[in-house]
Amino acid sequence: MSYAIPIMIIFETENFRVVAPEKPHVDRADGGHIKIEPKVPVEDRTKLSPALAKEFMMLTMAAGEAMTIALQKRGIDIGRINYQDMGNWVSTFHMQIYGRARSARIQKFGEAVLLPQRSTGFYDSFKPLNKEDVAAIKEEIERLMQTEKYRNF
Repeated sequence: MSYAIPIMIIFETENFRVVAPEKPHVDRADGGHIKIEPKVPVEDRTKLSPALAKEFMMLTMAAGEAMTIALQKRGIDIGRINYQDMGNWVSTFHMQIYGRARSARIQKFGEAVLLPQRSTGFYDSFKPLNKEDVAAIKEEIERLMQTEKYRNF
């Protein structure tokens, strides 16, 4: 079963894009949800070349760090970022990045993210990151990419 969910592109490299789903697994107030997907479908991480694996990991690190910094500045009390490889609902490898706000009410901080099937309606009231959040995360990724830690990936 395929779930084609509209997205907002946050950042792109030659091989990957960071996106904000319009139908997130984690509500904006609970910490938000972004994901990283390859531009060319890949079954799973074992199918990545060493260079693509490095690019993917560095982008994952930068996106998670940027999400934490940007959303904290925007008033969401991110206490942790959870990273989860996926590929079950959509048969292409991708990484879900979940912000975990200390004040979360639905996807509670310190508990596992609940991921029931979309057909249950569980996510129907979840609000996605807004355009300002996306712009702030993009700006932070771009800033981080200029730092020594991320510059050479």
